[in-house]
Amino acid sequence: MGDYEHRTTVAADPDALFDYLSDVHHLPDYFAAMREAEPTGERSHGHEEVRVVAEVEGIRREGEAWIDADRDARTLSWGSEGPNGYGGALEVGGTPGDATVTVRLHTERADGPGIRAGLEQTLAEIKTAVEGTSTS
Repeated sequence: MGDYEHRTTVAADPDALFDYLSDVHHLPDYFAAMREAEPTGERSHGHEEVRVVAEVEGIRREGEAWIDADRDARTLSWGSEGPNGYGGALEVGGTPGDATVTVRLHTERADGPGIRAGLEQTLAEIKTAVEGTSTS
């Protein structure tokens, strides 16, 4: 079981950055393992349902997940059904030109180093997508 948190700064306007990050179609741009993400148009328990395809440890996985975007709080939360108790949140803060992105993840899976590396890679991908650089 684990809870993980990583943060970085991005040279961007926080509102514009959140708009980009909360668009489901952009998820594969910055979540390294994600190959596809499409809204299903369905809502379940107040959450937007999303069909996802990911490659985890070399294995292609397809399934349903949920995502919620709270523009006022600039928070994106997500999760999926299954034995790993997987869920997380992404929060954008800061000021124009100096945004912060914090990613929090909870999983029952015990691969701490791999999960930390994945979060760091996700933050680097966000910087690359927005700034064109991968420095932290």
